[in-house]
Amino acid sequence: MQEFEVFLNKLDDQDVRFKIEEVLQWISDKYPGMGKTVKWNQPMFTDHGTFIIAFSVAKKHVSVAPETAAIKHCQQEIKEAGHSYTDNVIRITWNEPMDYELLEKLIDFNIEDKKDHDKFWR
Repeated sequence: MQEFEVFLNKLDDQDVRFKIEEVLQWISDKYPGMGKTVKWNQPMFTDHGTFIIAFSVAKKHVSVAPETAAIKHCQQEIKEAGHSYTDNVIRITWNEPMDYELLEKLIDFNIEDKKDHDKFWR
């Protein structure tokens, strides 16, 4: 998790930092082979050099960015969970519990869908 330390240390709100750190650790533990980096001030995970998922922090929510294809694939689950979303991001407010089941579906979809992909973005 040292790849994310500089990013995490910039977070002033300790509750936000704890939640983000918890998510990043969960992904690191569940998917130990994924690459970890920070680009565009977003902690992100990669698989064989291709983008899988990233996070950005806002005042009222965390933005989960798994790319449009993954959002479309999980659109029904996102709607049922009541999360606000666009084509590119899912917003989970700080007062909601992190939706680990949804994160797992998004990550698993991207890993499988991009297994033969050789570029960073789709």
